Amino acid sequence: MSQPTSFQKPALATQPSQTNGIVLVLGSAIVWSFGGTLARFLDINDSWTVVFWRSVFAALFLIGFMLLRDGPRSTVTLFRTMGLPGIAVGLCFAIASTSFILALAYTTVANVVLIQAGVPLIAALIAWVLFRERISLLTWLAIAAVIFGVAIMVSDSIGGTVSLIGDALALLIALVFATATVITRRYAHVRMTPAVCLGTIVAGSVAATQASSFAVTLPELGVLVVFGALNFGLGLALFVTGARLVPSALAALLGTTETVLGPLWVAVIHGEIPSLNTVIGGAIVLTALLAYLSVEMWRQRRLVRAS
Repeated sequence: MSQPTSFQKPALATQPSQTNGIVLVLGSAIVWSFGGTLARFLDINDSWTVVFWRSVFAALFLIGFMLLRDGPRSTVTLFRTMGLPGIAVGLCFAIASTSFILALAYTTVANVVLIQAGVPLIAALIAWVLFRERISLLTWLAIAAVIFGVAIMVSDSIGGTVSLIGDALALLIALVFATATVITRRYAHVRMTPAVCLGTIVAGSVAATQASSFAVTLPELGVLVVFGALNFGLGLALFVTGARLVPSALAALLGTTETVLGPLWVAVIHGEIPSLNTVIGGAIVLTALLAYLSVEMWRQRRLVRAS
């Protein structure tokens, strides 16, 4: 059977497939949460150099992953048939990864994290306005709790002069990430692994034009391999595979787990103890996510038994 080329509304996912989607998206958030810890091992002054090598190793991982999973001929076919939705997703992730580096040059990490906490809300609004994807009251409550929890987490660091450029870039990250999440869900028949691979190639190409040097030490190269292949590449593969199986708002909600776990790994591995507000806010986010997932799983089991 040929692949559909026009827009199709995805069929309702079965309970097992939605569970698989939840596990995959949650796995991507856990993998991405090690990003800050890995960055602490690097002593490279030019951030564009980091972006370049990280993108290169992510692209190599994703290409190798597709070759192993699909074979050379099918991998080429996947790139040729991903169409405009795939190109859009690839560009979204390229913009997000590049804008993150630029945003940190103008504003604080806290501001970037706080604005990115709005991704579930933005994804829910896009899905509702454009595709009338129903958003339950429970989902809205979970989104509100997550934003509140993240605000508490970063409250100690917020302050100083407001940077219009920095905060605009942070908002751009949230917008394109939410957009990529919605597109991945709505075009569930399109395999998005080649799309995110395209995104890493675009990001690496942009970084190559901006980096002052590509020289790194051998230990730094080892960290960059893990940073790119596993933290970035594996995280992307897990996310786009799982996001097509769950509602857009839920996928974005699960992604906020990265914000909570990131400070935990830094504390454990580098001994940077988080503040009390970080712990309290993280507990609120995790509680909201666990409560939401528990109710959602219970609801899905009831639907399966009733069918």
